[in-house]
Formats: sequence, structure tokens, C-alpha cells
Amino acid sequence: MAPIIVFGPLLASAFAGLLGNHVGHRTAQIITTATVLLSFVLSVIVFFDVTYGGNAQTIHLATWMSVGAFDVSWAIKLDSLSAVMLVVVTSVSSLVHIYSWGYMEHDPHKARFFSYLSLFTFAMLSLVTADNFLQLFFGWEGVGLASYLLIGFWYKKKSANDAAIKAFVTNRVGDFGFALGIMALFHVFGSVSFDDVFAAVPEHTDAVLAFAGMELNAIELIAFLLFIGAMGKSAQFFLHVWLPDAMEGPTPVSALIHAATMVTAGVFLVCRAFPIFENAEAASAFVTVIGATTALFAATVGMAQNDIKRVVAYSTCSQLGYMFFAAGLGLYGAAMFHLFTHAFFKALLFLGSGAVIHGVHDEQDMRKMGGLYKMMPMTWLMMIIGTVALTGVGFSFGVLGLLPWDLGFAGFFSKDAIIEGAFMAGREGVFFGIPAFWFGVVAALLTSFYSWRLIFMTFHGKFRGPKDVYEHAHDPKFAMAMPLVVLAIGAIFAGGIFKKDFIGENAGHFWHDAVPAASHGPAVAGDHGEAAVYGDDHTEADTHATPADDHGTDAAHAAVDDHAEAGEGDHGGGHHPPTWVLLSPFFATLFGFLLAIWFYLINEGMGARIAARGGPLHSFLYNKWYVDEIYHFVFVRGAKGLGDLFWKIGDMKLIDGLGPNGVAGTTLAAARRLAKGQSGFLYHYAFVMLIGVLGFSVWILVSQGGL
Repeated sequence: MAPIIVFGPLLASAFAGLLGNHVGHRTAQIITTATVLLSFVLSVIVFFDVTYGGNAQTIHLATWMSVGAFDVSWAIKLDSLSAVMLVVVTSVSSLVHIYSWGYMEHDPHKARFFSYLSLFTFAMLSLVTADNFLQLFFGWEGVGLASYLLIGFWYKKKSANDAAIKAFVTNRVGDFGFALGIMALFHVFGSVSFDDVFAAVPEHTDAVLAFAGMELNAIELIAFLLFIGAMGKSAQFFLHVWLPDAMEGPTPVSALIHAATMVTAGVFLVCRAFPIFENAEAASAFVTVIGATTALFAATVGMAQNDIKRVVAYSTCSQLGYMFFAAGLGLYGAAMFHLFTHAFFKALLFLGSGAVIHGVHDEQDMRKMGGLYKMMPMTWLMMIIGTVALTGVGFSFGVLGLLPWDLGFAGFFSKDAIIEGAFMAGREGVFFGIPAFWFGVVAALLTSFYSWRLIFMTFHGKFRGPKDVYEHAHDPKFAMAMPLVVLAIGAIFAGGIFKKDFIGENAGHFWHDAVPAASHGPAVAGDHGEAAVYGDDHTEADTHATPADDHGTDAAHAAVDDHAEAGEGDHGGGHHPPTWVLLSPFFATLFGFLLAIWFYLINEGMGARIAARGGPLHSFLYNKWYVDEIYHFVFVRGAKGLGDLFWKIGDMKLIDGLGPNGVAGTTLAAARRLAKGQSGFLYHYAFVMLIGVLGFSVWILVSQGGL
């Protein structure tokens, strides 16, 4: 079953790519879509068997490499973590395949497009089922290749080619760090197998690696290098610049790669390698800082963007930041929960944006939209559902004692769990916990503002584009509409249904030993505020945990600390955040919503007037903190300047000037002078010969002693 899940899409990709033009595009579409759907059905079976049945296993397929002590197998690892990712990847991929039947209906290269989609699906499935770091790296590079092909699918479009190259190069920067991390792993542990490395981590906490005259803690260095790879793949601050430009690819690509699958690979890596990060306090703090910074940075930039897909892209960056700072604080279950729910509502928003673009003749600028809810009511409703799920609309009724349970959309349960967990981690002494909490709250406010800004600019007010475009605007056909409905159902119910399993009282039995299941707060612990513990009992938790003085373990197990002191205003005791903490995301979201109403409904056109004035704050946000310009100045112009220095000074003037060009120039000058002696007159040559004979005679006389 598992080999079919992983390798089925690869075979379908090869069939569509090699034979698509011979068997026809429709046949290629049917084969690739049916194969991915089969992988999804089998993944659901595996999910229930592994997570609820406890039948985790590793299926050895073949020996991949065996050189001396370096022995790597190709195997399929099925545990709770990989089972969750299997469902996420195959479900989104299946819906994107179906959606693409309508979206790419008039494209002449459909077989190639569906081949690339299935190739990406195979690479992602290889990544999440990897049994060792090298196999994971294979899938890691595979999704990078597929991303390059899909972003640049319309290769005759220069902006698409530039975006594909930018994505490829930026990811290579992160992948270089990832590759160094794998090399360091093998150097320290003598293996790249997950089981071998994770079991040996406690024995190597004091190991050091010498580099450039410095001695660095090996575990810290390895964790840092692995996270550099995650930063590139998951578009975190500093290495985020490729993701917004990747919107040049077809919209289904945005949903498949940049919403629910490829960009979550970095989060998956950190959660998979949690035994390493739990023993790397400094690296985990770095993960927290980068994640929190990205969450806030991307949210601020999203407020000023006008391309509908770019707004959603920056939203993706921001939500990935939430996942990373949760993982950095040791809240791995909460990070994976948000990854899971995010897949539904972000794919819904991307595909919904595609429906809008498709319905208004490929227009993506929201400044040329407005009032579309009348012409596209179904798309408007789907986008509303995606927006309320993204912004985390919901309310903790249990906090006020009104109801024994909470109500909300998917994002409410997962994002609020991270925010509350960050506060609790900070209160328990985890570094950057409290700053991460505040960054998360502010980002929630900004997320609400730019998300509703998108809705109001696109669907409400007056239409600002050509009249004929508005008159021909329409909702999508069934092939595009059906995936939207399915994703909307997930965006509504996924959080409430799976909360107990991912981060609640059932988390220990759900995750087993794949990730620590302990978390913080009522929204995390469950309806009754019961603290979740890692594993079936404390013995299992201790088996897979790190020493108690490590910051990550402190964060993960703070919820079960019997000696936690009850703070002022705590709800239900010292194990839970104060009431104001539990309500802060709700009021932040509400304030952002009201602010968007004020700017774009009550005072319609205010945002456009602010943008027209072009003040420093708007320019700063519109130009994305000038990160691209800084990178262009430092790296692009810097590299060009360095190249000019080596070329024009080093190569042309020094090497060529003193070398080939110098010798050649001297020879040429001498030849020109000698050429002047070639007069062509016989008596000149006779005179020269006479001088030569005279000189030769003198030399003989001198050598014989005659003079």
C-alpha cells in the first residue's frame, strides 16, 4: 500500500510527460488525477491505521548507498507525523489536479502541466516518508526542481522565468546549509538514519566541532544548519524573497506548492528532528526569533500589496512564521496542528483567488476589481469562509463559563493554541516566549486587516475595472467549484474535529512518539482544560525527552508541571493562561476587521488616497521593507562589482596585460621595427651581408687570439 502511495504519482508523471502528446492530453489528465486520488484514499487508510491503530512501521525497500561506514537505505517511514503529512499532501494535490481540469482548460500543454504536478507530489511524498536525512534531502531537492518547473511553466513569459530562477537560487542558499547539516550529522553520529541519530543525541550533547579556529557545540551547529535549509524552503525572513514572485506560476501551482505542501517542508523538518532541537537551546531560540519576525514582517507587507495572489502569498509567509516560533518554543504538536488546518483554508484562498482571476479575464490587481459578489456569489462565499478561517474567527466560551466548549473555524483552534502556548512557555522561563506571544497577537490583528481588505477591495464597493469585464465576470464551473467546497468544509470543521487528537487530551495516543504532545492552555489542552502529556504515560515521555534543564523540554512539559504557580487572573489554575491572554487574539482579530471596514467600506477610497500620497510608511510596506532592493544592492550589484574587478582589473589588466597581451605587444612592436629593415633593395641586403661577414671574421680572429 505505502509504495503505491509514494511511487504511483511518479509513474503517472512519467506517463503524462513522455506519452502525453501521443495518447492525448485528456488521457494524461485522467491517469495523473486518478493516481493521485488513489494515493489519497490509501493515505487516509494509513492515517487511521497509524495514528489511531498505533501501527507505525518502517518499510525497507532497497539499499540505496553502501560505501564503507556510509550505509543508506531507501525506506518508507510510517508514523503519526508522516501519516498526517501524507493526508495533507495527497488531499491538496488531488483537489488541485481536479481544479486544474477547469483552470488549464484552454492551455495547449496540459499533459506537461499535469506531469509536473504529479512529479511534485511524488517528491513531496518521498520527503515526508523518508527514513533518513539523505532520503529526505532527495525529496527536498525534488520539490525544488518541481517548483522551478511549475513556476516557470509559462516559459515564454519573462517574469515567470525570472521568478523560477529566483526561487531556485534562493532555495539553493538554504539547501547548502541543509547539506552541511547532513554532513555534520554523519561526522558526529556516523549515520544519517533518523532512529540512529535521535537515539544517540543525548550522548553527544557535549560534542564539539572545530571550525575556523572556533569550537562549536555540535548539536547546536547541526540544528542551526538544518534550520537554514528550512528557512529557504519555508520562505522565512531573509530567505523569503522567492515566494511572492512565485505567484507568476499558474494559480493551481500556488495552491499546491506555496500554500499547503512545499513551504511546510521546513516545519516538518524541524518537527521530525525535534530530538536535536530539544537539545539545542540557542538554535531553538533562533528558530523562535526568525518565526516570530516572519509572522509580523509578512503581515505588515501584506497590508500594502495589490496583487490578490501576492496578498495570500505573504499571508502564507506569516502563518509559517507562527508554525516555526511554535516549534522553536517546543510546541511541536501545535505547530503541526496549524500546518494541518492551514492546508485547508490557505489552499481555499489560493484556489478562490484563481477563480476570481479566471472570472475577470486574468486580472490580478485588486485596484481594478470591486463589487464582484453580485457576479460571483459562490466564489465570494468560499473566500469569506477561507478568510474567517485564516483570521481565526471563534470564541472561547468556556473561558467565560458560558458553554462547556468553544466555537470557531479551523484557524481559531490552531493559531490561538500557538499564541497561548507562547505566553505559557514565556511564563515558564523559555527565552523569547513572551515576545513571540506579542508578535503573534499583533500579527493576528494585521492578518485580519489585510484579509478583509482583500475581501472588500475584490467583492464590495464599486467595480473599478472595464465595464465589459464586470459584465462577463462569472463563478467557476464544477471542476473548479467542487475543490473549493471540499476545502471550505475542512476550513470550517478541521480545527474543532481534530483539536483533541493533535493538541488535546488524546494527543499522547495520537502522536505516540513522533513528536512531543504536551502543550499549554485550554485551547490547546482540550475542552476541559486537561493537560496533555507526551506519550501514553510519563515513562514514554521521559524516554523520548531531553534533560529537564533544556529549554525546549521545559516548554513542552510546562503544562504538566505540578508546581506551576497560579498567576493573577488565571482561568482554572496555574496550568492555564490568564483570561486576557485567551481573549487577546479574538479582540485583535475583531479590531483588524473593524479597521478594514472603516478604510474600505465606510470610507471607501481612503486606502487608495493613502497609497496615492505615497508616504514613507506606505512606501516602506509597499516595497516590502526594501529587502529586495537591499539584496539587489548587496548581492546582485556586489557580485557584479566583484566580477568586474576580477575581470577588468585582475584578468584584463594584470593577467592579460602582463601576460599574453604584454608579450604579444612587445613582439608586435619589435616585429614592426624589424620590418622597417625590409626595404626590398638588393644593395641594402648585400651591405647587411657584408657587415655580417665582417662581424663573423672579427669573431673568429678574436676567438683564435689573432687580435
